[in-house]
Amino acid sequence: MSAARGRANQSLYLARILLDAWDEALDRQELPARVVSQAFLPAVKLHLGQAYGWFLLAAAQLDRLPERPPARSAELPPVPEGKAVPGEIRELSQLESGGWLADMLADEQPLAVPQPVARDNLVVATAAVPGPAEARDWLAKLGALFERMGDSLDEY
Repeated sequence: MSAARGRANQSLYLARILLDAWDEALDRQELPARVVSQAFLPAVKLHLGQAYGWFLLAAAQLDRLPERPPARSAELPPVPEGKAVPGEIRELSQLESGGWLADMLADEQPLAVPQPVARDNLVVATAAVPGPAEARDWLAKLGALFERMGDSLDEY
């Protein structure tokens, strides 16, 4: 296993620890669920995003790793002349443009206090902050993606 894949796995593990703590905090019901989610979501997304970035570096098969992982495939160093962009990088780039991976990588500001919208003298709730179930789904999909692509990377 490459150093980048090891770091990706460590970041997935840290996200899993935070998700367990998030569930426990919700179970205690000491704070509103939205507040608990606002506290945990940024940290979970940070670890999932770092896992993704380290995996991008593993797929790029770089000789030297940077201090920090890229946030998206567009931030990878250019492919050396005469080499093709790995198929895994092309696939990940497509996944970044829509669907679950795009949602996970989105830069929304979950800490901002939502302002309810009034319509016809009724207060309408604003968009919900993703909860631990959605974050666990991201974790599972990222893990499955890493496993599938990791198998093909091992063949190189």
